[in-house]
Amino acid sequence: MASLEQSLARTEADAEATLTAANRVVSSIKKFRDAAKNGNLRELPKMMEAAEQTIAALRQQFANAKESWDFDEETYISSRVFHSELIEAARQAGVKIFEQFGMIYCHPYLIRIKPQERTILIDKIIERRLRPSFLARRLKELQNRHGRFKPPAFLECLFTAYSKIILNQKIEGKVVKLFDIYDLLTLLPGQSKEYTKAEFARDIYLVDKSGVSTTTQGFVLSLVPTGRDIKRSLKVITEEGQERLYYGISFKRP
Repeated sequence: MASLEQSLARTEADAEATLTAANRVVSSIKKFRDAAKNGNLRELPKMMEAAEQTIAALRQQFANAKESWDFDEETYISSRVFHSELIEAARQAGVKIFEQFGMIYCHPYLIRIKPQERTILIDKIIERRLRPSFLARRLKELQNRHGRFKPPAFLECLFTAYSKIILNQKIEGKVVKLFDIYDLLTLLPGQSKEYTKAEFARDIYLVDKSGVSTTTQGFVLSLVPTGRDIKRSLKVITEEGQERLYYGISFKRP
């Protein structure tokens, strides 16, 4: 099977040829109209025949273009080949992009492919334009922008969830598992689909990277990289492609 980029390039060329044929139709019909407008009886039959020929050529060109698009989109987009093609196109465009744990990381964005919908999700942004070269430019543009992530706001959210979990224990510095924080943040039905563990892990990494660690109440965040159970650690891929683990958090006054 040809790549999606190759197939779309061929169909784009077919569409361009169809547009050229359509322009010839418009030109010939204008000449036909002008012959009638001016009463040029000698040229009128010729212009009518010429218009008919260009219309027939346009029909044939469009039929050829339609027939040439026989790409099995769902199968291809579901395959690893599409993942590889997208990542390669993005890297060639200078985008920092990695795939790990079944997720494509393009910091600060996470990319999820939806084969049945013929779309991809760039965080919560639905993107229906799937040509790899276009997506590469789009991702580069997004990556060069300042992200929408706000470390101070997320830090306050973490502190609120942390406080709810330790409640009245009054134990400053107590380590709380990040999985427990995540479970609290996604209690509402369906919320875990809207805000996945991968996105939560990404946000933990971003707040860690930002250096923002002190809440408005003066508590300082500490991140615990690993615990006894590695499986209960959040995994994230940094923008340099390195794996990083986060197990728990604590807050205490300095």
